[in-house]
Amino acid sequence: MPRRPVLLFAGACIALAAAIAIAAIVVTAGREAPDATNAVTSTGQPAVGGPFQLVNQNGDAVDQTLLNDKWSLVFFGFTHCPDYCPATLGMLSATMEQLGDRAQDMQIVFISVDPERDTPQLLNDYLSSDGFPQGVVGLTGTPEQVAQAAKSYRAFYEKAGQGEAYTMNHSLTIYLMGPDGQFRSALAHDLEPDRAADVIRRAMERG
Repeated sequence: MPRRPVLLFAGACIALAAAIAIAAIVVTAGREAPDATNAVTSTGQPAVGGPFQLVNQNGDAVDQTLLNDKWSLVFFGFTHCPDYCPATLGMLSATMEQLGDRAQDMQIVFISVDPERDTPQLLNDYLSSDGFPQGVVGLTGTPEQVAQAAKSYRAFYEKAGQGEAYTMNHSLTIYLMGPDGQFRSALAHDLEPDRAADVIRRAMERG
């Protein structure tokens, strides 16, 4: 084939390849960058909390209306917990002291993730221990009821070990719930009491 036709043919192939590449880029970009008017935005509070049916340490049936009309600090644990649960209750006791008069509008709700062992009576004895906040509401129930409550709060837990010496792995978040029963903020279990009190005060001011 003469040199000139070869060059023309090669140039045409290159041009065609470039056109295909540009078209592919345009299509790909269109898929990865949708029109801004179709973008999904999220506002409001996370979906934390919801319906539950449990029993308190007095053996009385309760549900989510327990949270109505009071600010609540809700967390999950179990009475055989060797470290985190006692430490969390101690931190919350100091936090209530930091809140002063505002602590009258607060309640602490301890939900057991160990319904196999944590009977209402055991919860009552445990939460009456020295060094723990007064008036803590302890909740337990059937395994299914506890699982539903944990699901509502997106709380994780699982049994670890065998026999009577088993323990429970569980999440450590403390959930601050408003007097309307809705989620306001999350607190770390190892937050300093003065800082935890500041978070609660700011939430109360916002309402």
